[in-house]
Order: sequence, then structure tokens, then C-alpha cells
Amino acid sequence: MQPAIAPAPRTAEIARSTSETEIRIRIDLDGSGAARIATGIGFLDHMLTALSRHSLIDMEIEAKGDLHIDFHHTTEDVGIVLGQAVKRALGEKRGIRRYGQALVPMDEALVEAAIDISGRPFLAWSATFPRDKVGEMDTELFEEFFRAFAMNAGITLHVTQKAGSNAHHIAEGCFKALARALRMAVEMDPRAAGAIPSTKGVLEA
Repeated sequence: MQPAIAPAPRTAEIARSTSETEIRIRIDLDGSGAARIATGIGFLDHMLTALSRHSLIDMEIEAKGDLHIDFHHTTEDVGIVLGQAVKRALGEKRGIRRYGQALVPMDEALVEAAIDISGRPFLAWSATFPRDKVGEMDTELFEEFFRAFAMNAGITLHVTQKAGSNAHHIAEGCFKALARALRMAVEMDPRAAGAIPSTKGVLEA
């Protein structure tokens, strides 16, 4: 009997350096949710830690950016590189469930996320915040992060706020809903037998 072949690790490490940011991200899609996050933005670190924990994707994220200007470049570029890392770690996407969805309550807030790892990047964002900042972070930057992530991961992502009046809870609901939907979508489906989950035979744009 032939020995079983161990599946290839679904990991990726990407470094990106521009005049505005320096970012290094390493992920393991089949991890336990271990996170080491240091972006220089406290609330973003909090959200990315939740994203790692609830997706069970191990994440190491180090970012240095022009925070003396504002948090925009760092937030967007972390989304870009994290999306690229997820796309690379997925490889040909053989055997994955492809679709994922989650409805997450966070006290009075309720947020839904739905994902298709389709190769066709798209973000539908329907979340509003009652104030301009959470801590020192502009709430408008959450949409920028989600858009950068979806475009670079090559996924269709819908985020819909169904209830909520507390900006912190709404943001946390968005990240945790993404995490749970992503966990479902990247999971290996034992019934798929390693097939690409598409009638086209590929999951690319």
C-alpha cells in the first residue's frame, strides 16, 4: 500500500515596501487562530486579532506606515497584502468549500458576511457608523480595508449591517462575520475529493 501523501501546506508570506508603508504578513490557512499583530494602530490590531482567532487562520502581521499623516495608507495596505497572502495560500483552490457565510451578533449590533472565493473580486458594503472615529481610527477606513482585502484576495464579499448603534460593536461584528465566513469558505471539503469547485474547472477571473 502506498503511504498517504501529506497535503501541501496552505501558507504564504508576503512583504511589501512602498514610500508609505512597509508590511510583512505570514499566514497559515490551517492554523489555530494564533495571531501576532503589530500595525501601530491599536484598534486595527484588535480587529485583526479577532479576524485571526475566529477564522482559525494563523496570522503574523507587521506594518510600519506614515501614521504621522493618518491611518489610511497603513490600513489599506495591510488589507492589500493580507488579501494577496490569502490568494497565494489558496493556490489552485482545489477541494475548498468556496462559499461561506456568517451572521454575527455583537450586543445590539448584527452583521452578516457572505463570501465566494470566485476569482472575481467585488465588495458590496452596507455598514454605517454613528461616529467618525473608534479610538483614534477613522470609521471610514473599515470599508477601505475590506475593499483592499476583497480585491486582492480575488473574492466576492458582501458585508451587511442589519442592526447596531455602537460604532465599536458594528466594526467588531464586521470583522468577526468576515472571519467566520472566511473560515467556512477556505475549509477543505472532504466530499470534494480535491476537485476545483467550479463547473468551469478554474476559479479565476
